[in-house]
Amino acid sequence: MRAETMTLAPQPFAQNPPKPVVAARTKLLLEGPLLATLLRLSAPNVLNLLAIAGMITFDGLFLGRLGADALAGVSLAFPFVMLMQHTAASGMGGGVSSAVARALGAAKRDLADALVFHTFVLALAIAAAFSAVLLLAAPILFRAMGGQGAVLSAAMDYANVAFWSAISICMLNLLGSAVRGTGNMALPAGVIVGSVVGHIVVSPVLIFGWGPIPGLGPAGAGWGLMLSFAAGSLVLFTYLRSSRSLVHLRFSGARLEWPLFADILKVGVPGLVNVVITNLSVVVLTGIAGQLGKKAALGYALGARLEYILIPLAFGFGTAIVAMVGTNWGARQYQRAHRAAWIGAMTVAVTCAAIGTLFALFPTLWLHLFTNDEDTIQLGTSYLRVVGPIYGLYGLGMGLYFASQGLGNAMWTVAANAIRLVISSGCAVIAICWLHFGAIGLFISIAAGFCAYAILTLIAVGGVKTSSVGRRA
Repeated sequence: MRAETMTLAPQPFAQNPPKPVVAARTKLLLEGPLLATLLRLSAPNVLNLLAIAGMITFDGLFLGRLGADALAGVSLAFPFVMLMQHTAASGMGGGVSSAVARALGAAKRDLADALVFHTFVLALAIAAAFSAVLLLAAPILFRAMGGQGAVLSAAMDYANVAFWSAISICMLNLLGSAVRGTGNMALPAGVIVGSVVGHIVVSPVLIFGWGPIPGLGPAGAGWGLMLSFAAGSLVLFTYLRSSRSLVHLRFSGARLEWPLFADILKVGVPGLVNVVITNLSVVVLTGIAGQLGKKAALGYALGARLEYILIPLAFGFGTAIVAMVGTNWGARQYQRAHRAAWIGAMTVAVTCAAIGTLFALFPTLWLHLFTNDEDTIQLGTSYLRVVGPIYGLYGLGMGLYFASQGLGNAMWTVAANAIRLVISSGCAVIAICWLHFGAIGLFISIAAGFCAYAILTLIAVGGVKTSSVGRRA
């Protein structure tokens, strides 16, 4: 009787507090108004969106003051920096958050702590791989993308520092994802915003110099990125080592276990593949644009920077879409799950379309942030007027990708993104090299790729519905 009492006594204390929270959140996902619930869940991610948008915008603003060569050079390296950012945040970061959350949901605190240690090791490994590969390959890649002379020199100055900052970028985002797995969204968002603000403050000092600090040119932007993100990583590292954190980063007695890495990677790898494809498309298309000359490549690169704002915007809504679709699909509310998918995807599409249309109508609002060169502005304007109105279809495809994650089958939407890259780059080569359509041919090819992406993701999500209903029957 005594043993029975000891077993039952802790249960009200240990189990009762989480139940109302979990039940209320689940009820909201299963019964709440779909659009209102989507917006409510997405709200905390607005800070991250603003932070990444600020980094993208102000980097170009500062570097544009150094001249067209410096801006064009850094634009060659910038897609690889965003590749690191997206890999750590929305690629592997999703796997980390998922694994930690599932461990805590199963009341396995020791397992959650072990997963945080594995996250720390994974951040080191991914950063080391990025730095080694990119630093060795940078000269070859930049030349293949059209970099020559002063442009190539600026690209290497920036890359030689920025690619070393992989450790700061990966650690900040992966440790932040571990904290998000506990349900704490505010701290990672605040740290990332603080890091970006620090980058915006420090970078111009390092780029142009101030007092006894010499101007480092493009390399100063790389140092600003490394130092500010390292400071943010230290904040999260300290938090996870403190008693305030729900999970802890422990080194004493910790040992590496493949099943724990596998638990993270089974969710993170598909996200990583999608991130690689998305960033590779910008790299490949920048290289193709470079065949038309430096200003054509720069005009495209400045327009494509706007796409790097659309991606975190879609991610902000996407995390909510995954939760809503997945919860309803698991509860066998298939109709509501698909309605949540369509509403979520259409919300992303309308938002991206609004941004694209705005800058298609008023392109200099964006382009004058980076350059005053008339030729570059003319090419950038052409890009935004051709591709900007199509951003809605790009947003639809991204929204449906996150919906497919909630449905448990993202393979075909990832394949759709790969086909988008093939269509855009293939048509661009034909338009430029064979048909001699010039920059307009390139821009139309990119727009065609976005159209194909939307169509293919629509088919992919419809396929999940058909196969799932069939299995149920």
